[in-house]
Amino acid sequence: MTRTAFPVQQFSGWCAILAGENSAAIMITDTDASDRGGGEILRRYELDGAYDEMFRAVEHPRKQYRQLYNLLLSLGPGELRRSKHEADQSFFNQGITFTVYGSDKGTERIFPHDLLPRILTAAEWERIERGLTQRITALNLFLKDVYHEGKIIEDGVVPAIIVYTCKHYRREMRGIKVPRDVYITVVGTDLIRNPEGSFVVLEDNLRVPSGVSYMLTSRRVMKQIFPRLFQKCRVRPIEQYSQELHSTLRFLAPEGRSEPTVVLLTPGAYNSAYFEHTYLARRMGIELVEGRDLVVHDNVVYMRTTFGLQRVDVIYRRIDDDYLDPLVFESGSALGAEGLFNAYRAGNIAFANAVGTGVADDKAIYFYVPKIIRYYLDQDPILESVETLLMSDPAQREHVCQRLDEYVVKAVGESGGYGMLIGPHSTEQERMEFRERINAQPRNYIAQPTINLSSAPCFVDGAIEPRHVDLRPYVLYGEKITIVPGGLTRVALRKGSLVVNSSQGGGSKDTWVLQN
Repeated sequence: MTRTAFPVQQFSGWCAILAGENSAAIMITDTDASDRGGGEILRRYELDGAYDEMFRAVEHPRKQYRQLYNLLLSLGPGELRRSKHEADQSFFNQGITFTVYGSDKGTERIFPHDLLPRILTAAEWERIERGLTQRITALNLFLKDVYHEGKIIEDGVVPAIIVYTCKHYRREMRGIKVPRDVYITVVGTDLIRNPEGSFVVLEDNLRVPSGVSYMLTSRRVMKQIFPRLFQKCRVRPIEQYSQELHSTLRFLAPEGRSEPTVVLLTPGAYNSAYFEHTYLARRMGIELVEGRDLVVHDNVVYMRTTFGLQRVDVIYRRIDDDYLDPLVFESGSALGAEGLFNAYRAGNIAFANAVGTGVADDKAIYFYVPKIIRYYLDQDPILESVETLLMSDPAQREHVCQRLDEYVVKAVGESGGYGMLIGPHSTEQERMEFRERINAQPRNYIAQPTINLSSAPCFVDGAIEPRHVDLRPYVLYGEKITIVPGGLTRVALRKGSLVVNSSQGGGSKDTWVLQN
């Protein structure tokens, strides 16, 4: 792989050129940059075969990054370290944490955050917005269809065996009408930028997508750290997300409930995303409840309060289907409440997301999403999917098993970076073990070519270096589809790593979408 490093002496010259292109840019002379260490801080930045978010080529930063680039040239490592410390302290004071289970370093961690924003143009975002709107519309129609008439199965577009063998398909949902026909109220779709610079969909998260609190808190910290840069870049706001989420949840309320009560159902303080649960409930001004706080009488859900029982109309659930109602699903669960599903079936409560949505984010179903879009909308996909091979297909399975060092293999029902083999970074022993797993349970695996994720500038160990990133925008489906302009940019903080999940050593950075 060819890598191109940035000679220190080039940076000071670029700055004067760029300042001339944009009168609002910070004017820095050769002497300024040298004295303050701006060129030095970028000396370890190398371009390789990945699409670089900041640079088109060695001497050509992209237009949307010019303000940030000029600022970096004017700063030394000490100033960035102080800003990084200030940001880390802010996250610490707010208790912004996540949990890594099974770690010998303890489970509770301050969420890793990179100081530098990832910047998207208005045109890039417009395509993302249209593509996600199209995709979520089609997937919602797919869920309604497979739990009712099943036309897409009858017409042979999606094989019945793929749907009915999905571990997240819920037969209990057959024939149940969900409020407003909305199955996927909150969606977090993972996008990557391929080496050609186009955004493609890596996977859909339709069950209990997480991470939006990190998007919101990161933005607040960045506005404190870089207030002038934020204003100069004319960044579109995302602070309205909590209000939009609350309005979307209220829209799902059963008929006749003009002032619905919305609650957020959490597994409790030991859950990895508990910070997010408390944060969102507080921002929306709704109650945070656990299963023991809920009781069902005559198929109506109530929560216990100091003033007695209060009816609940909408539950934003942050627990999986299995733990929702011990009378219907996992009998030993203490996270939900007995009778919730019967109240749901009776139409007296709305769940966001609906029960059974996991069938649509099964990684084997992902293979069929382009066909699903064409089937329901009669449109070509705006956002392409990554080439995917089904291990349930004998020919595709044999092809992949002979070339495991070239592919990323994923378990279809896992998330968080678990149950995955990254072929080029694997050992012969790991590939042998995965080959056995694939052959033993072929329906449980898919394979995708190893894609060199795009790289974005990150402040690491006193210098700015590229790290691989993806993007998770958050989609709200209520009376209309709403996507706040931005998302959670996840970063593979380990050099050379392609795994961005926080549970696997990843972090995040703020995502700036610029106005026109």
